[in-house]
Amino acid sequence: MTLSDTDLDFLVATVADAGETEIMPRFRNLSASDISEKTSTVDLVTEADVRAEKRITAALLERFPGAHIVGEEAYDADRSVVPALVDAPLAFVIDPIDGTFNYAAGFPAFGTLLAVTVKGETVAGIIHDPVMGDTIVSMKGAGATLKPKGGSDVKLCVAKPVDLSQMVGVFSWGHSFEERRPIIAANMTKAKMALALNCSAHEYWLVSSGKLHFIGHEKLMPWDHLAGVLTHQEAGGYTAKFDGTPYRPGDLTGGILSAPDKDSWKMLRREIVGL
Repeated sequence: MTLSDTDLDFLVATVADAGETEIMPRFRNLSASDISEKTSTVDLVTEADVRAEKRITAALLERFPGAHIVGEEAYDADRSVVPALVDAPLAFVIDPIDGTFNYAAGFPAFGTLLAVTVKGETVAGIIHDPVMGDTIVSMKGAGATLKPKGGSDVKLCVAKPVDLSQMVGVFSWGHSFEERRPIIAANMTKAKMALALNCSAHEYWLVSSGKLHFIGHEKLMPWDHLAGVLTHQEAGGYTAKFDGTPYRPGDLTGGILSAPDKDSWKMLRREIVGL
């Protein structure tokens, strides 16, 4: 299936609508009963996550009946939905609020991620910032574009390669295997500056617009990465799993690293990931 410009406009409008109706009205207005722990005190779900995902899902199924839907909040009820991405003729992968810990804490660094896959290939990605109302849209083979609310479209481009000592980057070592955390944390001191955003949406936003040089993750869930990886690649960057293979829908292991180019990726894999 090929998405039309009208389809893409619909997807952008759908995530923006969820932001306006479900996410922002509850931001800094959540009660204790609106926030629940999933696996830990930093892995949270809120009433806004659940309602936004349901709203987006309903809109997608109305326009694309029979599409395969993978939502972060519905995942625990049926974990077979992720492996099914490999063969699904048309699938949508939703993270209604990426950065829920930030959202629940009242910190405005969160976003909505939506990826479109066709038979195991990511063909479109949307990263939406509900706070500012801006959206990044990427299409396979067509580049990545920032669509500011009320502004003019801007084509995105990753940062130019520089020495590691001059790089600014993010590595989510808190989600790494316990024995690897001190290694990666220590290696990050080789960079000019290391950030921690706890939000894949904004990490991919910044690395795809040239504000960061690299980002790395060992925990792979499709709603966190599919839209962002496509966006980074369409902005001219190089992303691959730690073993050098492409990151694809359905992959849950192996870690991924995003860099300005392949040579930088190899250097970062050695100097930061330590492989």
